[in-house]
Amino acid sequence: MGEGAAKVSAQHGLFASAKGLLGTGVTLIHNRLELLGVELAEERVRLLSLVAYGGAAFLCLSAGLVFLAVFLTVLLWDSNRLLALGVFSALFIGAGIASLMLAMSLARSGSNLFSASLAELRKDRDALAPEAAAKSQ
Repeated sequence: MGEGAAKVSAQHGLFASAKGLLGTGVTLIHNRLELLGVELAEERVRLLSLVAYGGAAFLCLSAGLVFLAVFLTVLLWDSNRLLALGVFSALFIGAGIASLMLAMSLARSGSNLFSASLAELRKDRDALAPEAAAKSQ
């Protein structure tokens, strides 16, 4: 009778351990998904702010440069109007090309979205790796 009770106790203990391990795994996945959600929300806010401030800056700087170009062209109308128009055209085209190159460079560099989540998942993977378990024993 003692042998049967030990067998039932061992099976119950194994089932409880497996259930506890599964619960821990689900909790771990839940925490990582929450972290991914928080990072996604932060990135969305950052991108919306970037677009809003960038758009406002673009609008104000463009209007200011156009008014400056018109002002200087009218100021030089009698003596060097063609030179003034040519210089401003070259400056605007140069600034446009430089902005395009910068935008292409930023697009190629990628984003660091989910970097914290990926780092946490790497730590989890390393902690659960077989060699990590062998080192801890």
